[in-house]
Amino acid sequence: MSEQEVHDWIRKTVADNDVVLFMKGNHKMPQCGFSGLCVQVLDHLGVDFQDVNVLEDQGIREGIKSFTNWPTIPQLYVKGEFVGGADIVKEMFQAGELQTMMTDKGIQATKTA
Repeated sequence: MSEQEVHDWIRKTVADNDVVLFMKGNHKMPQCGFSGLCVQVLDHLGVDFQDVNVLEDQGIREGIKSFTNWPTIPQLYVKGEFVGGADIVKEMFQAGELQTMMTDKGIQATKTA
């Protein structure tokens, strides 16, 4: 896929899912500590999310970085908005800001935390 095709795919994935985590590995088996941290936070909040394993496709792995102009993975999106990487997710969670963002955007816990 060309970079434009990858960006289009990313744009559609983000638009079609309320919460998307571009990560190394998947929800059940994160392949790096930073991805695992984001999964833990989202699981603690009881939020369903779409995981995208960037290790399965080099085009997506590089494309997500250029799409957001953000150099690291994981990357979290909520209702189409880029939130940030693991450090930002952790800081927002610890400050209660991530919970507020989810509530403000109408994201409900779908499982018990």
